[in-house]
Amino acid sequence: MAVGMSSPRPAHSTAPRAAGEEPDAPPVGPDGLGVAGIGPDATGLDPDDLPDGLVVADASGHVVCFNAAAARITATPAAEAIGRPLDVALPLEDLKGKRWWPLTDPYGGLATRNGQPERNLLLPGGREVLVSARYVREHPTGPVRRVVVCLRGTEARRRTERSHAELIATVAHELRSPLTSVKGFTATLLAKWERFTDDQKRLMLETVDADAGRVTRLIAELLDISRIDSGRLELRRQPVDVSAAVARHIQALITGGQAAERFLVRTRGPLPDLWADPDKVDQVLGNLLENAVRHGEGTVTIEIAPAPAPGADDEMGTAVTVSDEGPGIPEESMSRVFTRFWRGSKRGGTGLGLYIVKGIVEAHGGTITVDRGPGGGAEFRFILPVSMPAYLV
Repeated sequence: MAVGMSSPRPAHSTAPRAAGEEPDAPPVGPDGLGVAGIGPDATGLDPDDLPDGLVVADASGHVVCFNAAAARITATPAAEAIGRPLDVALPLEDLKGKRWWPLTDPYGGLATRNGQPERNLLLPGGREVLVSARYVREHPTGPVRRVVVCLRGTEARRRTERSHAELIATVAHELRSPLTSVKGFTATLLAKWERFTDDQKRLMLETVDADAGRVTRLIAELLDISRIDSGRLELRRQPVDVSAAVARHIQALITGGQAAERFLVRTRGPLPDLWADPDKVDQVLGNLLENAVRHGEGTVTIEIAPAPAPGADDEMGTAVTVSDEGPGIPEESMSRVFTRFWRGSKRGGTGLGLYIVKGIVEAHGGTITVDRGPGGGAEFRFILPVSMPAYLV
């Protein structure tokens, strides 16, 4: 053994068999690998089939298994690692530069320990790797018979951390502008109230109200993202009239200054009864129609029609298609439309709307796609299944 790690305690010997006694079947250890050797176990699983790195050392502290993923993560060929002491084949340091094996001492430490939780450690060259270990004993306080080490790369965790950091930066940027406006107008009104006319006061208060509404919407988006990512998006299913919901949104856009001639609604029926969360359906429709108006051009066409429900051969659902006649979405960007922070050619917004739309549709058991419309613009199509509550079936 290399200096710094205690020598393994001798393993218990097995009692001799009586003459004529049939040999026992090769035992399978708690780590799921046969005790007599490392290879496919009773389930036919080979260590090289595992997606994570697997390193196993025997009772003497020498490596007896070094799978393909471990070789890839450590950049060490399996042939060079097999048979070598564990701390030599897998030299690890903590983030302070201290050698890890002498610190953890799996063979010579407390007999009550059964492993090490996952932590960040460093390979030679300073490359980070996630390491967890299990100490396999014949009985709870017996000598260590095997040390099983699991290795994982940090790339996925880094991507998640970058995504979270980007979300925080986006939120901070989006909150700063309206809050600065609110703070500025309220401070000005409080300091110089008598100097402004009623019209000027009304304009300032309307701006404060609009910016407060913007902050409220952003916070609602963040809550939706949190629920979608954690799988806790709650749906309160009720009968939903999709045609009426579309009509409400179009009327709101017309009231906001859009020309009535810009919208064309086509309904092909009869539509199946739809049980969904009406507020969430409104959120989906509002986002798609607002995007078509803001980023598209020409006529915005909304088609509502029955369609086969996703994943069901004999059930019908409701399909809603929203298309415009604008420049559309570039082919190379279509795969990223429903990801976080995606924005089209025109800047504006947080880039979270379509990500939330996709999460809402999928939470209902539906699907949503994007394509190029007949008029050359973007075409979004989502299908919601009937999803009738079980007590009504």
